[in-house]
Amino acid sequence: MNAGTKPLAPDGSPMSPIDWASTLLGHERWLRTVVAARLGERQAVDEVLQEVSLAAIGTKAVIDPERVSGWLYRLAIRKTLLYRRGRGRHHKLVGRYADRIRVRDRDQGRPDPLGWLLLDERLALVRQAMARLPPRDAQILLLKYTENWSCRDLAEHLGQTEPAIESRLHRARQRLRDELARSNLIEVRP
Repeated sequence: MNAGTKPLAPDGSPMSPIDWASTLLGHERWLRTVVAARLGERQAVDEVLQEVSLAAIGTKAVIDPERVSGWLYRLAIRKTLLYRRGRGRHHKLVGRYADRIRVRDRDQGRPDPLGWLLLDERLALVRQAMARLPPRDAQILLLKYTENWSCRDLAEHLGQTEPAIESRLHRARQRLRDELARSNLIEVRP
């Protein structure tokens, strides 16, 4: 490509550059849900979305505006995985410290303060069941039910076909049902 020519769309027409500020703002809500489902840490979502924004703005790649949703989805997943990898050691260190405190408190006969905070046992069981799901299942369920997206919306944003999304949703719902049954939150019907 020459220095003065614009990139071409699949139909051969010149593509205009992407306005990343408005594009990212328009996709922020669902990207936030995707990242939150994969991280499980609300406070880390902003940090990962900043990394996504910086990568999108700084990209040299030519992106078809019709496919920007799928590209942003893949970018968000990559940035989330990088964040998790970077935080792994920190979480292990904190976990070891928390285990030592719990053992100390148990040995001294102190009650578990977490028990005082979990007043709504049912909500806690649902959260635990969601946490046990594979991240992809939790993500698609959260997007479907918190964003009220149709299968078509999910397919467009995740860069997949509608039948693939329907299949993923079916499997994710079944896995959630199984987890809730294990927690005795729902009855299993024969």
